Amino acid sequence: MRQYAVNEIFYSIQGEGRNTGRAAVFIRLSGCNLKCSFCDTDHRQHTLMTAKEIAQEAVALVTPWHRCEEKTLVVLTGGEPSLQVDTELTAELHASIYCEIAMETNGTRMVAEGVDWITLSPKDIFVEGATPVLAKVDELKVVYDGIHDIPAYDFIEARYRYLQPCDTGDEARNADVIKGCIDFVKSHPQWTLSLQTHKWLGVR
Repeated sequence: MRQYAVNEIFYSIQGEGRNTGRAAVFIRLSGCNLKCSFCDTDHRQHTLMTAKEIAQEAVALVTPWHRCEEKTLVVLTGGEPSLQVDTELTAELHASIYCEIAMETNGTRMVAEGVDWITLSPKDIFVEGATPVLAKVDELKVVYDGIHDIPAYDFIEARYRYLQPCDTGDEARNADVIKGCIDFVKSHPQWTLSLQTHKWLGVR
């Protein structure tokens, strides 16, 4: 029976992108095929779990709040979740919870069937060899650091396009990065500003 390396599973709200503000179960999987300098996830610690064990923990988190007629948002994140997520896991989640499965991916690998919402956050401007292979996604979310130019990504079909300021850890530089994002969105109105609201709210 396959096991997945799980960093953490928790219940919170989605803080960024199209689903901002929605309650969600986050399943953070360990490991990534890229090494971004601004990554904020520690992948050294993980627990090996089966698909059924992951689904059971997710169910336990939402049971007090779940309504049968409403889909629970389940977010598969990482690291890079496409390294591990397969149809066994997505099928188990769909069978256990009336849910919408969302995944945030760097797009360098194809996504398993059963994922309902794909957020592509490409990292090719930061890491060599990270060109996305996904051509159609639900949302494209590009991180802007104030240094690299923002590619057009015309080869990617996306329902929504978001530009998100990179949290550099420096307050003055963050202000410049946010201003750069705002200026870009004003001159490219097909893009929308995405903020990491969970950090401002002090939630996971």
